[in-house]
Amino acid sequence: MKKKITDYLLSIVLCFGFLGVLACSSEKDTPSDTETTVKSLSANTTKIDLKGTEDGADITITSEAASWAISSSETWAKLSVTTGTKGTFLVRLTAEENKTTAVRTAVLTLTSTEAKTVTISVSQALGETSSGLYPNYNTSPIAADASGMGSTAAQLAAKMKLGWNIGNTMEATGGETAWGNPKVTKQLIDLVKANGFNAIRIPCSWNQYLANADKAEIQTTWLNRVKEVVQYCVDNDMYVIVNIHWDGGWLENNVITAKKEANNAKQKAFWEQIATTLRGFDEHLLFASANEPNVENAEQMAVLTSYHQTFVDAVRSTGGKNAYRNLIVQGPSTDIEKTNKLMTAMPTDKVADRIMAEVHYYTPYQFCLMDKDADWGKMFYYWGKDYHSATDTERNATWGEEADLDKFFLSMKTQFVDKGIPVILGEFGAIKRSDLTGDNLTLHLASRAYFLKYVVKQSKANGLIPFYWDAGNLGVNTMSLFDRSNNTVYDAQALTALKEGLQ
Repeated sequence: MKKKITDYLLSIVLCFGFLGVLACSSEKDTPSDTETTVKSLSANTTKIDLKGTEDGADITITSEAASWAISSSETWAKLSVTTGTKGTFLVRLTAEENKTTAVRTAVLTLTSTEAKTVTISVSQALGETSSGLYPNYNTSPIAADASGMGSTAAQLAAKMKLGWNIGNTMEATGGETAWGNPKVTKQLIDLVKANGFNAIRIPCSWNQYLANADKAEIQTTWLNRVKEVVQYCVDNDMYVIVNIHWDGGWLENNVITAKKEANNAKQKAFWEQIATTLRGFDEHLLFASANEPNVENAEQMAVLTSYHQTFVDAVRSTGGKNAYRNLIVQGPSTDIEKTNKLMTAMPTDKVADRIMAEVHYYTPYQFCLMDKDADWGKMFYYWGKDYHSATDTERNATWGEEADLDKFFLSMKTQFVDKGIPVILGEFGAIKRSDLTGDNLTLHLASRAYFLKYVVKQSKANGLIPFYWDAGNLGVNTMSLFDRSNNTVYDAQALTALKEGLQ
């Protein structure tokens, strides 16, 4: 019995020993997890230097891993292929011109669950249009914020009904009150809203408000003043456009190749500062690149397009709500005929369907703005087929009446609106010739009211958003709707005509 027990115990020991050998052998013969992931994954370079102009480079990736992925830390460094399998692959890295004021860098990261991570450093020199004339003012970019920015350009345009310009004020040379208007107050904006307008255009000057002209640095106090006026509008649930207006003509009168580099540098510097200051406003705020940029031909149009592109890029680069903000670019001279002929392309944008076009309308000039006769023509007092004078015939409009207006506005609808690009009619109006007397004055006023009503009516019919020009000055040959000195309605007839045009 004792021998049997001994033999039994020995058998158990031998069994466990045998199992242990098997276990040890199995553990030793099976590769570790670490060993299974170490497969070859490589790129033919670890450093790429790009020229400042549009440039690119080829990257050869060789992989024994079953799958891999490559990503870029920066959106400007674009990759033609981002994933692959076992084998050899060619990936094309591309970058557009570096329009910033500094060399920019990115990191490409090549990864696989079966291989060690590979990094490739990328740098791009300054581009030809990056003169470095001014500092980079995009010093605090933030992540894109879509809250309160849900409307596309077309959707936002549908919400804007009738607009009004705070003319000759925030853009006045010498200061806000230099051209005779009082400072903009909340009470004035309340008055405008109460009289049927739901949008305001704020023509703005910036170049005269520089803390440091050599650096194109805008005074903080002026940036904050513009922000205050924007807040008046937004508080009234009004849409508001902020632009760079005439501003001494540095851009408007210099849409030429010789000024392209310098003006793009200033455009970038200004818009980085403006956009950063006003970044917190929701979609009620829109930015406009310029005012009435003087352009006569395709060569100048190419320069203007570069100014607009710089504007779009500068605003977008600041992030936050500006990443989605609706932006407005002006046609050549904001003239409808020139725009129809020369504005064949819009600037590119990182976000789709957030750009509008802008034109102005003071046609015919002899009726809308001309205040004295000239050798080439005389003033028109009466506009519209049913408003011509039977006694003062030499003052009847001979061109630019209903048929011409219909043709002009339809051309903007066809060129832009029908393609999902709304059109802002940023300025329009006709002076009030209150020095006329008797029947001539009565007919002129009725004709002028009809003109205003017709512009608004046809704007609505063609998808244009009309903004009436109001310079604030009162008296003969002016366009003011409101007396800003006491915040009252000054021209009830014109105001009524504008609102009737919406009906």
